[in-house]
Amino acid sequence: MPPLGKAQGWMLAAVALGIPLSAWGALYPTNTWLQVGPVAVALPFAWRALRRAPVSDVSAGCLTVFVLLHLFAARWSYSFVPYDTWLGGALGSERNMFDRLVHFAFGALAMAPMVEAGVRYWGLSPRMAVVFAITFVFAVGGLYEIFEWSLTLALAPEDAGAYNGEQGDMFDAQKDMALAGLGAALVAPLVRGAKWWKGTAE
Repeated sequence: MPPLGKAQGWMLAAVALGIPLSAWGALYPTNTWLQVGPVAVALPFAWRALRRAPVSDVSAGCLTVFVLLHLFAARWSYSFVPYDTWLGGALGSERNMFDRLVHFAFGALAMAPMVEAGVRYWGLSPRMAVVFAITFVFAVGGLYEIFEWSLTLALAPEDAGAYNGEQGDMFDAQKDMALAGLGAALVAPLVRGAKWWKGTAE
């Protein structure tokens, strides 16, 4: 296996540092470990995967930004990130919208690595790789919402409400998926046109 590049090594180090920082002083420790734990388990597998199936620094960077954003939000269990307080109440929204931002970011940031993987490793044309990536975003978004629902059957009501972050919105799951899809759709033309990966052809 080829050695991991220096830039991607620093990306993994940033994620490794973000794990304990996210858990330190967490608002809802049980929920935080549900969100941080999978990242900790996946980290060594990510190191091996990046060596066995290398991707560009752009794609690795997109994944890193999303994971760090997730770890940051997990510190406050998403629904309680005090961004409006930091901004002096400038936004004035009654609902904490940080979870919406992360869902949008998932759709936008997943496009580059999934399109690159589709072209480099799965023999897809750039056009079909974009279609696959958008489908991937919706599929993962749907599976995650099902996972959140299943947690409500196991967690205490207060913990379940804090983890799921629906904040009284009965259409929270649909809006989350729609924002992820919007993020993917907005980035799709940029990703298809910017062929930073090697050996691609229409």
